[in-house]
Order: sequence, then C-alpha cells, then structure tokens
Amino acid sequence: MSDKIVVAGVAVDTRHWIGGRRVASSDTFTDVSPIDGRVLGEIARGGPGEVEAAVAAAHDAFPSWAATPRAERARVLHAIADGVEKRLEELAIVETHDNGALLRSHRRGVMPRVAHNFRFFADWLSTLEHEDFETRGHTNQVSWDPAGPSVLITPWNAPLMLATWKVAPALAAGNTVILKPAEWTPLTASLLADIAAEAGLPAGVLNVVQGYGSEIGDALTSHPDVRRISFTGSVPTAQRIAGSAAPNLTPLSLELGGKSPLLVFADADLDLAVDLAVEQYDNAGQVCLAATRFLVEESVAEEFTRRFVEKAATLVQGDPRDEATDIGPNIHARQLEKIDGFVRRAVAAGARAVIGGHRKDGQYYAPTLLTDVAQDSEIVQEEVFGPVLTLQTFTDEDEAVRLANDTRFGLAATLATGDPERAARVTARLVAGTVWVNCFFVRDLQAPFGGSRQSGVGREGGTWSFDFYCDLKNTVTAPNGWNHHG
Repeated sequence: MSDKIVVAGVAVDTRHWIGGRRVASSDTFTDVSPIDGRVLGEIARGGPGEVEAAVAAAHDAFPSWAATPRAERARVLHAIADGVEKRLEELAIVETHDNGALLRSHRRGVMPRVAHNFRFFADWLSTLEHEDFETRGHTNQVSWDPAGPSVLITPWNAPLMLATWKVAPALAAGNTVILKPAEWTPLTASLLADIAAEAGLPAGVLNVVQGYGSEIGDALTSHPDVRRISFTGSVPTAQRIAGSAAPNLTPLSLELGGKSPLLVFADADLDLAVDLAVEQYDNAGQVCLAATRFLVEESVAEEFTRRFVEKAATLVQGDPRDEATDIGPNIHARQLEKIDGFVRRAVAAGARAVIGGHRKDGQYYAPTLLTDVAQDSEIVQEEVFGPVLTLQTFTDEDEAVRLANDTRFGLAATLATGDPERAARVTARLVAGTVWVNCFFVRDLQAPFGGSRQSGVGREGGTWSFDFYCDLKNTVTAPNGWNHHG
C-alpha cells in the first residue's frame, strides 16, 4: 500500500502523525467520497499501540511546550495559519471530496475560518489576564497553567474547522494534543499535521491518530496520562467517553446533539423568516446548530409555508464541486439510511411531507419538510442530522416557549420577531446555549459556545477555552511578607 493518495491532484499521507514522524499501521480502513462513492484510499487504522505511542509522545513533549513563552507559542500558531492560507485551495478541494460539503463554502468561509481559529487564539493568548484583587490586604493573582496532553475527538460534518476549533486553543494554552479525526473524514487532519510541522511546531506537540472510535476511543479516553478530553458528536458516544474518563476524573468538554427550534411570530418579517428557515438545509442538514423544528404562529403559518416551499424549490442539489450547487450529498450510506428511516417512520405515524420525503440517486436526500407531527414523536424529539425539517404551530408566547423547550436538548434557538420586547422576553425563557434573534449562525470566537441539557457540557471560545485547557491557579501573597527573615 502506498503511503500517499492523490485527491484531485493533492497528495495526502495516509499514515498517522506521531512524535513528529509518519507512522504506518498493519491494518487500514477505506475512505470513500460521498459525492460519487469513489474510493479515495486506504487509511492507516490505529489501535492501542498507536494510541500508546501518541500519548507518550504528547506526554514527553508537554514540559517543553508548556514552558515555551506565550509569544513564541503565538508565533507558531500564526505560522500554522499562514500555512493554512497558503494551502487553502488544496484543503478546500480535499475536504469537499472527503465529506461532500460545498467547495464554494470551503473556499470562501470554512478554510478562512480555519486560519482564523489559529490567529484568534494566538492573539487571545497574548492578552489573557485577570486583574489582581485583594482579600484583607492579601493579593490574589490568577494564572492559567497548561493542563497537559489533550485528546480531541472531532466529527465529520466540518472536519478541519471543528478540529482546529479545539486544536488551536489547546496548543495556545500550552497543551500537547492527540487528535482523533472522524473515520469518515480523516484527510484534512493529515494535511494539518504537515502544515503544523512546516510551521515549526515541535515534534510530539500535535499527534494525529486515525481509526475507528470503537477500537481506539476507550484507549484514548481512559489513559491516565491524558489531562483533558474534548469531544464533538453524539450523546451515546459522549456517555461512553464520560464513563471511560471517570476513573481518572479527566475533565471533559462535550458538544453534542441538538434539536433546535426556529420560532416565527406573526410580527416577524416573513421574508427574513423564510430565508432563515431555508438556511437550515445548509451542509445537507448536517449541522448540529440547525433549527430543524419550525414553530410558527398559527395566523401566519399558511403564508410562511407557502413562501418556504417557493424558496426551497430554487435550491440546487447536486455535485458539491459545482459552483451552482446549494445542497450536496449526505456523508455516508449508513447516515442516508438513518435519515430515510426517520422520515419513513414519521410518515407512517401520520406526518405529511410538504416537500421531499425521499431519497435520490447516490447519497443525496431530497430537502424535506414534514407537518402534522406530534410533539412527543420521534421526528420532533430526536436529531436526524440530514435535510429534514418539521413544522408545528402555536397560538401564543407561552405555547411557543413550551414547545421550544420540550426536548432533551438545548444547543441553540433562532427567533424571528419584529418586537424587541418580545424577543427579550422569549429569549430569557429559552433553554439554549446560543440564541439568534432575526439572524442565524453568526458566531464570534470570543463568545461562549456550548449546549444545555444533553446538548453538552462546558463552553468553548475566548477565555472559556483557556479555562478548560488550563488548570487555573490563584496565588495569594501576604502583605509586607518580604521583610520577614526569620
């Protein structure tokens, strides 16, 4: 087996990156493009041995990296960002082939955001401080001490962007990293290892181990030398990780599923509300933050639905490499079957497909809107992670809030209204980590991001990221203590 594959002219190493060098495995797994089912290549399939080597490399590299001055760590992170920008087109092309998201989005938004992730946390690190305060004359000084080797387990829906959302603050904080990318989308993590090495990141500071979570996940998350675990993915996997981490009391950051609502009040700008609603088909519905449950005030529901159907009909579904495409494929045949199962069961239970409701050729699922759904039904309560939305109606604010909050999740909520007082009232009552009012997916890295209830534990972004990746220390100094010599 060749150590490299070529994806649309871009060479990608298929081996792990451990301790500053490429490491092969005796076994492999097959990486398939969701665009057309083409095999992209055979990828090194890690096991406990590779995990042990990666954790050992991160453990050995930690003291030196932790002691590296902040300014030098920031310089290396900026150099990584430079490398991302230099190879932006290659990263965009490989990511599109690997996960099926739109090439135009990768070029214009996602990959520039990857570079921004490194620059933001590099710059934030340089200003990270807490004002000293006094307690009965004693000075309190808070500092952020690097915690140690960090395991970062990332999803397939935005592989490189969400990986660097974790990698950048962990490295900035002075931690070393073992990155485990999703097995369906491993390629850009490999390219990131190359970029980081070229930027001068010392050996062992970033390690990439590929493989199936079921085979290497427990070894990673139960390892006694691991000091932090950050995971983005499903609730069942998070529960398994939490159990694995529990004996060592390893701190966890978990960004999990969502079943977020879009609340549309009668006083909303309906054109804006429809635009927000259609935007929920972004990335073929494979967005954890997506407002998949439309809750529309009864008096405007018919008009909202009419305009939504009209707008959705203009969406172009097809090859994500085509500039004109709006919706690409879903990630994997198994995921497509899961999506179709949700819809078929909903329709059998009485739901009506206003649009869509069926598979298309290949790994494409028609954009779907279901009505006549019960609040306690599976389709309303469980995350589908595909281009499937539901619509329910409400008569007043109380009912809207009750329906919005009536799931086990609490990741996000989107609100469309023309009344700022109503927006304030409703927002205060919504259970969600992020609420957007008359907008969607506006995300600033200095703001906290995370979920409530079973949508997650902890927050990422700004100082919150450093609070997680560091051990906070408070040093209390007595007044005039320096003049006592025994």
